[in-house]
Amino acid sequence: MEFLVHYGKQRKKCILFFVTASLIFFYTFRMYQIPWEAVWYPALVSGIIGALVLVYDFRKAKKKHRRLQELSKTPAYLMGKFPDCNSQDDLDYQQIIQALRGEQNHLKTELDLRYNDMAEYYTVWAHQIKTPIASMRLTLQNEDTPLSRQVMEDLMRIEQYVEMVLVFLRLDSASTDYVFRDNDLDGIVKGAVKKLASQFIRRKLRLSYTELEKQVLTDEKWLSFVIEQILTNALKYTPPGGTVTIDLEEPLTLCIRDTGIGIAPEDLPRIFEKGYTGYHGRSDKKASGIGLYLCKRVCNNLGHTITANSSLESGTVMRIDLSRKKMEME
Repeated sequence: MEFLVHYGKQRKKCILFFVTASLIFFYTFRMYQIPWEAVWYPALVSGIIGALVLVYDFRKAKKKHRRLQELSKTPAYLMGKFPDCNSQDDLDYQQIIQALRGEQNHLKTELDLRYNDMAEYYTVWAHQIKTPIASMRLTLQNEDTPLSRQVMEDLMRIEQYVEMVLVFLRLDSASTDYVFRDNDLDGIVKGAVKKLASQFIRRKLRLSYTELEKQVLTDEKWLSFVIEQILTNALKYTPPGGTVTIDLEEPLTLCIRDTGIGIAPEDLPRIFEKGYTGYHGRSDKKASGIGLYLCKRVCNNLGHTITANSSLESGTVMRIDLSRKKMEME
């Protein structure tokens, strides 16, 4: 109906001209006392021909409209052939669109090249920075003082930030090194806990761990990154004397609970958004709002789902559903 209204507005000049011309001829014939048969017959034939032409034009315009609607929902680089031109205006518009598509493709190529250069630079940087980090770690291993333990924890955080850079760069890469196979879930989780053991001790937090005893089809390295990020958040926002609990909910959902400060109800729906820090993040001034965003993206790529439940002063529960459809293992 909407198209019919627009079509009527677009063709109203032609329709008014046809009706006006018919009335003029009818009035002229009547002035000269021409018999009614000689007036009505050509008028009826002209009306029928005009109606047929109008119906044909309407159907053609409708077909063209549908084709343009399909093209409007298609990305520019996938657009096929445009409808045939019925006027010089159509031809001019199509030439303008083709010019804009060419300019868009040129800009996209330039942006892709710049992004690839930037990604390559930061990838090289991330790998190079690991060398002095490893050297500092070896140096600190020979000391056992409160200062060395504190520096070791800071060094571990630097390693995590470097790993976050690499994960961020690899998320949309076509060469992302996912290796899916059956992995021992206990081994993955215990590896992450062991890596953060010193922080549990220094912060005087209790770990409640239930043996998981499950095999999970996933990528060990990427899942380890997600678990480390969640545990780091639990350590960061749980006060001394608190507890971090790790267990499994059937059929295959890994749960990481803490007794920390929790998440405000208005923040909870947005914690997986990129750059969103929430109330506690804004108070802390150090939160980047990237960690949980990366966890969400990685879980999506792995075929897992991650959710959160929390309330202020009652702690947080992060759940990673590790079940997924059967897929071909490498």
